[in-house]
Parts: sequence; C-alpha cells; structure tokens
Amino acid sequence: MAYEAEISRQNPACFVFLVDQSSSMNDPCPGFENKSKAECLADTINRILQQLILRCSKADGIRDYFWIGALGYGAHVNRALGGAMAQYPKDLIPISFIAEHPIRVEERMRRMPDGAGGYYDEAIKFPVFLEPVARGPTPMTEAMRQTYYILDEFCKTYRHSFPPIVLNLTDGEPTDGDPLLDAQSICGLQTQDGNVLLFNLHISSTYAKPILYPVSEAGLPDDAARLLFRMSSIMPPLFVAAAQERRIPAQKGSRGYVFNADAVSIAQFLDIGTRVDRQLR
Repeated sequence: MAYEAEISRQNPACFVFLVDQSSSMNDPCPGFENKSKAECLADTINRILQQLILRCSKADGIRDYFWIGALGYGAHVNRALGGAMAQYPKDLIPISFIAEHPIRVEERMRRMPDGAGGYYDEAIKFPVFLEPVARGPTPMTEAMRQTYYILDEFCKTYRHSFPPIVLNLTDGEPTDGDPLLDAQSICGLQTQDGNVLLFNLHISSTYAKPILYPVSEAGLPDDAARLLFRMSSIMPPLFVAAAQERRIPAQKGSRGYVFNADAVSIAQFLDIGTRVDRQLR
C-alpha cells in the first residue's frame, strides 16, 4: 500500500480525533503546572485545527482538502466540536465550515524573542473549536465502533483518496470492554491508496519513561500500554520521515503510538499524524 495519493478537493483527506473526556482527564497534564489533561488536549487540538485551516488557505479562499471528525468519549460518546459544528448534518465536517464557525475567538498572549536575548508578550487571536470536558467513564470501544461506520462511508465515497487517519488521545484503560477488535476493523477499511491508519497517544499518569513510536511492545510497563500499542498502525514512510525531521527516533516498523506523553509529545504527535502536506495539490 503506497500512501501516495495526491490530496485535492475531489479526493480529500480525512482526520478523525478521538478525545478521551473521562473524569480522570481532570488530572494535571505532564509538563503543565496549571492545566488539566483535558485543557491541554483541547488547546493542542485547537492549534492543530488552525494549522490545518492555514494549510488549506489559498488566494481564492479555504479549499476543502480536509474533512474532520471529532468524537469525545466520557459520560457519552458525542461529537467533540462545539457550536455550529455540533449541528452539522454529517459526522465529517469540511475544513472550510470549521474555519468559519469557531465557538469563539479568544485573545491570548504568546512569548516572542526580541532579538536581543530577551522576550516580549504578543497578543494573538486563538480560535476555539473544542472545549475541555472531563466527566464519566472511558467508553473507548464504543468510540471505535462509531468511528468504523463513519470511515466506512468515507472510504466508499472517496475510493481514490489518501486513507483516513484516526488520532486517539487517551489517558486510561477503556471501561466498556476490549476495543482491539474494533480498532482492527477500522484499520481493515481502505481506499485504493492504503488502509486506514490508527495512531494512539497515551497520556499516562505513571512516572515511567516516555516511549515514542516503538517497534515492539517490549519495555511497555502495563496492559493498557500494550493494548494501545497493538491497536496502533505501523507508520508509513511519510510519517516516519515527519518524525525524523523533528529528531524523533522513529524507524521502519515503528507504530503510531506514544506512551507517557507530555505537553510537547502531544503537540508533536498531532503534527506528525496530520503531516500530509506533501500530497496537497
């Protein structure tokens, strides 16, 4: 399978974000003193959505190179994007609609180098598409099941497209059974360019050493980590190269799995998992 299809408005790419919204996501996020895991994930997903919008921005407007799905799983399995996006008639939303319908636009401060060895604070506009939520159990299996039906329709409609990419972000074990078979069903879906890719990011609460994009489950500390590893796709060369460009030791055979992710690893994971720019036209 090649993973080489060009991405166009006629043959768009698809990203589905699966966001753990269980009550344990209220715990502190590694790398942040004053942010919960839920807040850290929401901020990072909002940034990556804005980056995807910018990648699709052309002189004639925002081109729908990408279709986006987002499911939150906690007290319920629901759409994770809010405002008008929650009312969109289909589960996958074109990037132009997302760009035009943020929940709100906040003003935030960003530290910038001043060129003389110091820093200054700069006000920036920060669109919010997804709010932090943390309540209930962890129905990951049901989230995987719903994702299968969403992507089955996409793969049948866009047979020549780059295969969809699912990015599952979680801090714990599923509470509704074993999601492995459902994950394998998702990865069994395909377009003519390859099988659907499922990448998993594990924000563990343990103090174990982070493990980035391993080739085997050796060294993973517990059953939850080994389960998420087994659920993860082997990274095609395009994504291995994207990781290596960031000096992350991915290699042939690496799986799209990160254990014990901190704030930096979360941002890198989402950036690598959506890095299909070379295929745009």
